[in-house]
Amino acid sequence: MASEVNGLVQSINGADDIDLNEEDDFAKMLEASFKDQDSGGLVDGVIVSIKDSDDFVLVDVGKKQEALLKKSEVEDKNGELEFSVGDKIKVIITGYKGERAIVSYLKAKRAQKIDEFIKNYDENKTDQIIEGIIVSKNKGGFILENSDGVGFFLPKSQAFYKDYQDQAKVIGKKLKAKIIKIDEDTKSIIVSRKKLADENREKRDAIISKLLKHEGNVEGIIKKITSYGMFVDVGGVDGLVHYSEISYKGPVNPAKIYSENEKVAVKVINYDKDKGHLSLSIKATIPDPWDDLKDQLEVGDSVKVVVSNIEPYGAFVDLGNDIEGFLHVSEISWDKNIRHPKDYLKINQEIDVEVIEIDYQNKKLRVSQKNILPKPFDEFKDKYKEGDVVKGVITTLTNFGAFVKIGSVEGLLHNADASWNRNAKCKDLFCEGDEIEVKITKIDTNQEKISLSVKELQESPIERFAKEYKNGDIISAKIKDIKEFGVFVELEDGIDALIRVEDLGDKRVEELSIGDDIEAAIVFIDASKNRIRLSVKKLSRIKEKEDLKKYNDNEKSTLGDIIRDQLR
Repeated sequence: MASEVNGLVQSINGADDIDLNEEDDFAKMLEASFKDQDSGGLVDGVIVSIKDSDDFVLVDVGKKQEALLKKSEVEDKNGELEFSVGDKIKVIITGYKGERAIVSYLKAKRAQKIDEFIKNYDENKTDQIIEGIIVSKNKGGFILENSDGVGFFLPKSQAFYKDYQDQAKVIGKKLKAKIIKIDEDTKSIIVSRKKLADENREKRDAIISKLLKHEGNVEGIIKKITSYGMFVDVGGVDGLVHYSEISYKGPVNPAKIYSENEKVAVKVINYDKDKGHLSLSIKATIPDPWDDLKDQLEVGDSVKVVVSNIEPYGAFVDLGNDIEGFLHVSEISWDKNIRHPKDYLKINQEIDVEVIEIDYQNKKLRVSQKNILPKPFDEFKDKYKEGDVVKGVITTLTNFGAFVKIGSVEGLLHNADASWNRNAKCKDLFCEGDEIEVKITKIDTNQEKISLSVKELQESPIERFAKEYKNGDIISAKIKDIKEFGVFVELEDGIDALIRVEDLGDKRVEELSIGDDIEAAIVFIDASKNRIRLSVKKLSRIKEKEDLKKYNDNEKSTLGDIIRDQLR
């Protein structure tokens, strides 16, 4: 119904484009429209000849005349004849072929129907509206035919058709029109779309004027429900209730709440006179619950709500009293790996939430469920301490390490803490879902971060090295890297050690190259910090002491021999 009203308003707005001459002689126009069709009145005839080989049937129309009637006019849909020779038949003389009259049975039937319509027509009725389909057109206008087969004449000046010449857009079109003249002499019925549109416009304007003046609610009937709202009939005029004007909860699906032909209370909120659009509201008929909310709810309050809708990005919860809040997926649980809210919530489930934001101006409310749940990090730090060894499951692998879930929290296992091999990475050592044993190396209460280590549960290469070597031992190494502050060298099993510049002795940094072999003495081993320092300078001192000792040993032996010889 709404589309018909909108179409009617558009037609009314286009009335200025129609040149209507009120002095038009509609009878003459009708006569012109039929001049190629009917040449006489109804005639009682008798079928005198039917031949299979002929396309015409001979009909005796009196005055010693045998007229031609198309055989197709007296055949049914299956091609069977409806009459036989000798049957009486009413026809209309439509013209002549030479001296022989041409008659029509179908036009006679239409003429009879028009005659019957005129006889039953009540002139005292002012609301004479017909509905029909355009079956033909001519220079004067259109011929409409209703479901009973009655023909009506619609002058083109009364039709509201700018595309009059486009037959494809006109023929077969269904429309309503108002009877404006009946001529019993010519058996003609003249109708007008313009007249009907004018009257509808007047009625619509009167209804809308009354509605705009009415300050209270009005009762309407739902005529059509769409995805964007509902069309509601209020006193003969259709208005749109947009889905955002149904509930204070926000946009809702009207099909889930209402049914067509249901009565509803509405209020007029706007009327676009140019477009003829009437806007209605259902939520405007009830008190705004957000006004009461100001005195009842504050940020930080905990309330019970019911889950009304679940989306991939969160859930909508009903606080009651036509107010809805939004629970974002990140506020459902402390678990950061939520894939979909439906894994945690169900429609119509009652849950406790905390109000975290209220926007009265835009009527928006945000809530959190995780805020009222025990915080996993607090539970974790109460249960564990730094140095504890626990088991966890790898949830995510990254370029910098792996996240390991321990209970309800996740800790970070950095690449550097995954293995004593400095080139190893977590994504090369583990797979998501692996259960591993880790040591808690740090619990950062401020940042709520947990650092883990696997390598601290393993014997380090330096610990193994320290079992075999001690400070002062001389060792051979290969230069791995040269820095301004010293030289890094590689020992056995990939162990690195540092020779500081001041420990290079008589060797100069610029004279050294990566890959060169170098000999030095161990001066520092710290297995806990994974550090070893070497010194070429100390190596020189050790060698000097060894040489001096050998020399002293040789000197003592010579003096003893001399004294011994003298005593002899």
